[in-house]
Amino acid sequence: MPLPRSARALAAGGPLRIVAIGSSSTAGAGASKAEHSYPARLAEHLGARYPGLALTILNKGANGETGPDMLKRFRRDVLDEAPDLVIWQVAANTVLRGDDPDAAEQVIRNGVRTLKDAGLDVVLMDLQYAPAMLAKPRHGEMEERIARVAAEEGVGLFHRYAVMRQWVETGQAAMGDLVGPDGIHQNDFGYDCVARTLAASLHDAFSLRTAGTVSGRP
Repeated sequence: MPLPRSARALAAGGPLRIVAIGSSSTAGAGASKAEHSYPARLAEHLGARYPGLALTILNKGANGETGPDMLKRFRRDVLDEAPDLVIWQVAANTVLRGDDPDAAEQVIRNGVRTLKDAGLDVVLMDLQYAPAMLAKPRHGEMEERIARVAAEEGVGLFHRYAVMRQWVETGQAAMGDLVGPDGIHQNDFGYDCVARTLAASLHDAFSLRTAGTVSGRP
């Protein structure tokens, strides 16, 4: 899915503003320090692809939140920041807590529409591939629901779950290389791998090629 507002910002020479909003895996839980969160690493990897670009990536992750909590912050933490692109990491705590998936899907859809109505580019980020997530029986259903919202609303989708699973199943990385001892949050290496792959996907989208179906190597 192309990201036209971001592409226009790049064509004009910048600046480019991105807000990353989500729960603890956006905030950086499991990282050794804030500089190793995925938004911080994304700034590094994306910046390397656009030398000289005035790039700002704001980390608006908050531990323990679900979709309704994030929607309450959209005005202050997203819209008032006037970003070109919003990367919204969704539904992890919904699955972990066993919350209603129908309600969660509708919240995601409502949030996406709010962002689109504001003229912003949107990329959803789905669940992490991690032992605690795999233990939840409805994680696959939530993956399908996130993908459905992205397709029906015409926004991007970064398949974090599929990318991490590919790395593990093909032997490119062990689960313990990517996920910390709590079994749910990524570690420094895991966040960096995701950020590097996301940077490549965004680069393609900014070039008006296909965004959303991504693959990569750690």
